[in-house]
Amino acid sequence: MTDRYEEARMIIAIDGPAAAGKGTLSRRIAEAYGFHHLDTGLTYRATAKALLDAGLPLDDEAIAEGVALNLDLGGLDRDVLSAHHIGEAASKIAVMPAVRRALVEAQRSFSTRLPGTVLDGRDIGTVVCPQAAVKLYVTASPEVRARRRHDEIIAKGLDADFDAIFADVKIRDERDMGRADSPLKPAEDAHLLDTSEMSIEAAFLAAKTLIDAALTK
Repeated sequence: MTDRYEEARMIIAIDGPAAAGKGTLSRRIAEAYGFHHLDTGLTYRATAKALLDAGLPLDDEAIAEGVALNLDLGGLDRDVLSAHHIGEAASKIAVMPAVRRALVEAQRSFSTRLPGTVLDGRDIGTVVCPQAAVKLYVTASPEVRARRRHDEIIAKGLDADFDAIFADVKIRDERDMGRADSPLKPAEDAHLLDTSEMSIEAAFLAAKTLIDAALTK
């Protein structure tokens, strides 16, 4: 571990499966503490979108790596990148070791920003920032996560099939937890937050207690 990965006053790593609430919680924490925030999943989506926009193949690792190496982390638009077809494309390039190496390096560089950073994803506490001062693993039951995703889609005025979303959640969990490279799992020293029956406010207060304790060390 090089010194430059230890320059930030505080790094908060938040991992967990899709729709567990880690993104909302991460943004709330970053705002409360005045820290920089990065949704690392968007880096894979942005890389995929760049490939799609340029009409480049999604199965050429060298080309995908080149795009990942030149990704601008300042231009990640959550609304645009949340499109389903971009997510599908991102899942194809996210399994490429060269792409993961390039984006992990970019994420690590981001983590050194002062006065602190909050990174959320699936391998932050285990791979990207194992030295993080606070590590949270945010989870919820697959049924609850599928219901949240379903309700979000309905709230946007779109049609949603709960059974299809539930099946997709389980497939994504199996893919994320079963991949050979950086599988989704809690870091050994991560604090577990199960948000199945927890409001975002309750989750934030629980996280805040841990962060405040780390800041006073």
